[in-house]
Amino acid sequence: MKRTIKDYTVILLKGIAMGAADVVPGVSGGTIAFISGIYEELIESISSVNFKTLKLLKSEGIKAAWQQINGNFLFSLLLGIGISIVSLAKMISWLLENEPVLLWSFFFGLVLASILFIGKQISKWNMITIIIFIAGTILAYWITTLQPLVSENSSTLFFFLAGALAICAMILPGISGAFILVLLGAYRPVLEAVHSRDFKIIFIVGAGAIVGLLSFSRLLKWLFNHHKNLTLAILTGFILGSLNKIWPWKKVLESKIIEGKEIILKEMSISPFDYEGNNQLYFAIFMAIIGFLVIIFLEKLAVKK
Repeated sequence: MKRTIKDYTVILLKGIAMGAADVVPGVSGGTIAFISGIYEELIESISSVNFKTLKLLKSEGIKAAWQQINGNFLFSLLLGIGISIVSLAKMISWLLENEPVLLWSFFFGLVLASILFIGKQISKWNMITIIIFIAGTILAYWITTLQPLVSENSSTLFFFLAGALAICAMILPGISGAFILVLLGAYRPVLEAVHSRDFKIIFIVGAGAIVGLLSFSRLLKWLFNHHKNLTLAILTGFILGSLNKIWPWKKVLESKIIEGKEIILKEMSISPFDYEGNNQLYFAIFMAIIGFLVIIFLEKLAVKK
């Protein structure tokens, strides 16, 4: 596929959108990749990084290996994700702390529209597809109800495994890599490492992410090649089940103060009318509609292209 600089600029922007989503615990960059029409190419490109590519590098040089792994595409996308995480991490953290309802409302509308977008790509619904869809929904919902660990673990192995598990979730639509870090108790130290440019932790988490990504992408590629309908069904279920996590109105049931910051251990979704300080209801609905329309716009753009 021959692409122009304009094409790669668009891919860079999609990477920035994926990075912004990945920073938020509850929203998956994989969802953004799917609705922007690059998901299968992403999985295909990542899974092509293997020992055969190393042999090709040795026998035919860098150019042949770069083409083999769709290097221009991966570089543009990863550059966008990196720019987004470094530049938006602080802003997203501020919004999560100061304007959580409006931020979650935007992503709720975005993810809700994603369910319709991905679900309608399933070409044939039957009993097995429905069962897989329901199973995916239940599994994702159960994950959102898990209580996060409040871990002081700062070992190299811990951050390596956290990176590997988070990246596997990150490329799955509906399962948030950032939320997996929250569950493991690694979200705050990793975010702080990005803020303070702690390259040691960033490198360890990144190394774990690379190992997890290269391993998991092969499984996803095989599933798309051999069981595409069932794969789409479970991914749609994942996204539907994840809506519980990003429901804007929450009641904190249990929390803990660590180093002057409140760490939420357990919360539940409640009606917006039962939420304290419900003066943002109309703004929240407006933000949800904006999020929904963003996906509709991206879909129309993809179809047009």
